[in-house]
Amino acid sequence: MAAVIEALAELLFPTLCLSCGSVMTERAGHPFCAGCCADVRLITAPLCPSCGIPYPAEDGPDHFCGLCLVKRPAIDAARSYGVYEAVLHDAVHAFKYGGNLALGQQLGRLMARREYPSFRIDDYELLVPVPLHPRRLRQRGFNQSVLLAREISRHRGIPLDFLALRRVIDTESQAGLKKDERRSNMKRAFRVPDPARIRGRRILLVDDVHTTGSTLGECAKTLLGAGAESVGALTLARAIREPR
Repeated sequence: MAAVIEALAELLFPTLCLSCGSVMTERAGHPFCAGCCADVRLITAPLCPSCGIPYPAEDGPDHFCGLCLVKRPAIDAARSYGVYEAVLHDAVHAFKYGGNLALGQQLGRLMARREYPSFRIDDYELLVPVPLHPRRLRQRGFNQSVLLAREISRHRGIPLDFLALRRVIDTESQAGLKKDERRSNMKRAFRVPDPARIRGRRILLVDDVHTTGSTLGECAKTLLGAGAESVGALTLARAIREPR
């Protein structure tokens, strides 16, 4: 009887790809159809073990990129699910700016279920989403990073603390800013209100998009300055500048 009801529900309310809108023939627990999945470029090795930037070559060992060799980031390791383009780009915008919270939940599950190169989510003790300033949170109605982190917490069993880090300066949007401008824009934008919550702990920052790393870097510096043992970062997407 249950199978009949499920078949009827699928007939009346078919599962649609959250990217292109086509009918999904199988319930695979994935938000995208097979065609859209093929358009998602997962970030894989070889990559920089520190900032997580992937290299064009499909084989070879991981090695530090030039920027991380010159100056190691505050974050000990950063990883992303896929490249910020096409399907993932549209999905982030539908979630973040279109208010598609159901899509956000599924994107968080994708992040949680994946095994990342030279990186273990379970090595971290506490998930801390990148916070929004209260004014922007009121405007949007939700923090996309909290929703992603909540799904990771559910699937990995790692505690989530969305009050451990606060944004105390309402910075201008990072979109369109150059790297130096982004870094300057983020200075002293965050604060740890109660250092005891994070002291001596291995923290995993969670955000939607890793662009230049300025926001994640400032968050990490703030957490480390308040006593965190180490800080890693996990994002859904990574903006990659393609070689010309």
